[in-house]
Amino acid sequence: MAPKKAKKRLEGANSNVFSMFEQTQIQEFKEAFTIMDQNRDGFIDKNDLRDTFAALGRVNVKNEEIDEMIKEAPGPINFTVFLTMFGEKLKGADPEETILNAFKVFDPEGKGVLKADYVQEMLTTQAERFSKEEVDQMFAAFPPDVTGNLDYKNLVHIITHGEEKD
Repeated sequence: MAPKKAKKRLEGANSNVFSMFEQTQIQEFKEAFTIMDQNRDGFIDKNDLRDTFAALGRVNVKNEEIDEMIKEAPGPINFTVFLTMFGEKLKGADPEETILNAFKVFDPEGKGVLKADYVQEMLTTQAERFSKEEVDQMFAAFPPDVTGNLDYKNLVHIITHGEEKD
């Protein structure tokens, strides 16, 4: 009897995940899920992950890495489980204001921009240090302007909302 109750409780917990996100976010997660579900069976399995990595240019992913990813799920990864896993990962994500405040520490004049060289130095030498590759990826996605400034307010908006401010 206990396993059935536990299963019911898990299903109930999963159904609440839809209330954690706005409808547009759920639709974006659904699109990501559909892209990853390469064989279109409604579940993401090891082969789907391997195919997704290959589509992203990573062809030599170790079996152990894929096994670890699959083990993070409580069972077969359907869309509800996928959404639940993202909900759990995002629970600890910093809200927009927290990230903005972190940048504002380095911008006492409140201009909303920082010298890219300075940002790179801070990210690679302080606290949880970024690797050079991580910093390069960030600047490739969010390049500084012609004067070498990084518009951190726009960067934070894109990080937290997924789109540029109007």
